[in-house]
Amino acid sequence: MSVWNNLGAIVSAIGSSGAQVVDRLVQLVLARPEGTRSVGFTVAMIALSAKMAKADGIVTNDEIIAFRDLFDVPPGEERNVARLFNLAQQDVAGFDVYAKKLADLFPYDRKTLLDILDGLFHIAKADGVVHESEVAYLAKVAEVFGLDHREFNRVLASHTREHGDPYIVLGIGADASDSELKAQYRKEVQETHPDRMIARGVPEEFVRIANDRLAALNAAWAQIAAERGL
Repeated sequence: MSVWNNLGAIVSAIGSSGAQVVDRLVQLVLARPEGTRSVGFTVAMIALSAKMAKADGIVTNDEIIAFRDLFDVPPGEERNVARLFNLAQQDVAGFDVYAKKLADLFPYDRKTLLDILDGLFHIAKADGVVHESEVAYLAKVAEVFGLDHREFNRVLASHTREHGDPYIVLGIGADASDSELKAQYRKEVQETHPDRMIARGVPEEFVRIANDRLAALNAAWAQIAAERGL
């Protein structure tokens, strides 16, 4: 059963009430051993995106459209995505409750939590810019996830020009040697390969995050190489 079949079953099982959606989501995800990680990843992305839309005070269709663009959502499944967005927005629980319970689906797995944060940034910039309220929201999500400031700033730098320090994007200090920079760049490119991400539980359909992350790494490396004459 694909992640989308699972998602449809989960949405149907929740019903029409927005109350305690996150509890029902976690229970239903864990009740499906097949594809639990990919389903959990997708549910986390939708639920936290919905909470982000509500947090900035302006709930539009941009986030749903961005999600649909980011994932390869099959025809007919858009309705389930939209419905889960709406249910999450109605839930009285705050985003911190969502973040904690959904993060518990990936215990001790910082890379997958970073993948989720990265995807949320993709959706946050659906209108062409990541707003201050969205940065603040995502910083709090990262804190609940147990991610540190360095990890958060690295994801932030890869999505926003004003914070786009190429060394932060590559995850290395500006005092690193040329050989250290090259080794770090190669390592990050390898870690960004779609096969590595799928092994962490990122759904196969979610490929643009890998492409965009690779583009950010390449741009950071190109900038540093030009400045150092490499």
